[in-house]
Amino acid sequence: MRRVWVLAAVCACVVAWEPETDAAQEFAVPPPPLSEDYYPCSQCHADLSTDPTPRQLTDEHTDIVFDHAEQFRWCLDCHDARDRDKLHLQSGERLDFGESYRLCGQCHGDKYRDWRAGIHGKRTGRWDGEKQYLLCAHCHDPHSPRYVLRADPAWTGTSDRQPEPPPQVPGSQTLPARREGQGAGGH
Repeated sequence: MRRVWVLAAVCACVVAWEPETDAAQEFAVPPPPLSEDYYPCSQCHADLSTDPTPRQLTDEHTDIVFDHAEQFRWCLDCHDARDRDKLHLQSGERLDFGESYRLCGQCHGDKYRDWRAGIHGKRTGRWDGEKQYLLCAHCHDPHSPRYVLRADPAWTGTSDRQPEPPPQVPGSQTLPARREGQGAGGH
C-alpha cells in the first residue's frame, strides 16, 4: 500500500512539474547598448536586399571589428535577415536585442548558467527579491567579446569607471607594508 502512495505522489509531482524554459523566464534588463547611428537596423536595411554571402564589409559597418570566431561566424548567424531589428536563435526563433543573453547562451552555456545565477556579469537588486541583470553586451562587445571594461549604463558620474580594488583581508598586507604601518605609528 505504501508503494501505491509513493507512486501516486511521484506521478502528481511529474504532472505538476513544468520545466522552466528561457522563453518563460524573464530577466529584468536595462535597454541594450545599441548605437543610435545603426539602430533601428531597418532604417537602412528595410529597402536593401539581403546578401547572405559571408564577406568583408567595405561599404558600411567598417568600424566594427569582428573578432568572435570569425572563421566560423557571419553577421547573419546572429542578426535576423528577414527582420533586421531582431536577433535569432539557431532554431530560428527571433529575439529582441533585450533578450540577447539567450543568443549568447547558445554557445556560452556555462557563462549563461552563471549569469542567471548571478555569478557572472553584474546583477543588482535583492538576493531574495527583484533583480536587474546587465546584458552580456553591457560588458562585452558582441563582435569582439574579449573582456574590455565598458561604461556602466547605470553610472551617472563624470569620470571613467575603473574596477574597484579587491577588498583587503585583515592581516593580508605584505611584510614591507606591515613594517611601513608600524613605522608610522602602527603597532
